[in-house]
Amino acid sequence: MSPTPELDWNDIPLMLSLARAGSMSSAARELGVDVSTISRRVAAVEAVLQTRLFIRSNRGYEPTDAGSVFMARAENVIGEVRAMLTETRAEAEGISGPVRITGVNALFDRWLVRRIPELVEKYPNLQIQLLTDNSNLSFTRREADFALRLAQPTEDAALVMRRLGDIGFGVYGAPSFAGLSPEQWGEQPWLSYRDDLSGLPEMQWLSRLRPEPRRVLQVSNVTTLIEACEAGLGLALLPWLLGESPALRRLSTQPEVRRDLWLLSHRDAARIKRFNAVGDWLHQAFVTDAASLSGSS
Repeated sequence: MSPTPELDWNDIPLMLSLARAGSMSSAARELGVDVSTISRRVAAVEAVLQTRLFIRSNRGYEPTDAGSVFMARAENVIGEVRAMLTETRAEAEGISGPVRITGVNALFDRWLVRRIPELVEKYPNLQIQLLTDNSNLSFTRREADFALRLAQPTEDAALVMRRLGDIGFGVYGAPSFAGLSPEQWGEQPWLSYRDDLSGLPEMQWLSRLRPEPRRVLQVSNVTTLIEACEAGLGLALLPWLLGESPALRRLSTQPEVRRDLWLLSHRDAARIKRFNAVGDWLHQAFVTDAASLSGSS
């Protein structure tokens, strides 16, 4: 059994042109083809639909009743396709719409949020979405548009990586711990991540501290670590970007640990203007604050 022939979508504009012009020669001139092409394509479409679309009268080619239905639907189809193309180009070329950024919550809370007003002032139609601690979001499945990561990824084939620089980490404590010398740090109560995160550079640094510190609290994320440190529970190795505040004192005079900060994006992001704009902003935000983030000031 031979397969049923399918309509060639390229024939739709041709049918509409013939219906408007009423003449094969006029339609051929409008489309830049010869009359034989128009005649052949009309016959092919009618064969697929198994009905006549045009009759020839003394006024030229006129749609049949079936042809009138076809033309009305065809106008709608062409209109939808043109709208699709226009909106797609506008989306690709305009700096508007949603942009999803995932990253460690401390980077957002203590740094990036303060930079967002300058971005939305320049591009008020952007919709920034911050997704914290979602390290497994997939670029292949387009679950995120950008990610700020403190480790170089190795798996997602759809991403492009850019090293922004490094983030410094120093020893912090509540004001009651101020004035302690490095030789006294190991004698204090410490806050750390759980043992299943022992591979982190911060945990490896802590394991080398002597005397071996007593860990009074173990947590799974940096926000809880900061809050516990602010509460005075003990010392912690925290991002340099925290600076000093009424609740915290930085005991280190220079970073104890440095970690690379990577900006990840989908490989197709460079084709879309809003992603270019946000990517450039993220890079510039780090450049502006590099000294305070890395501890090089």
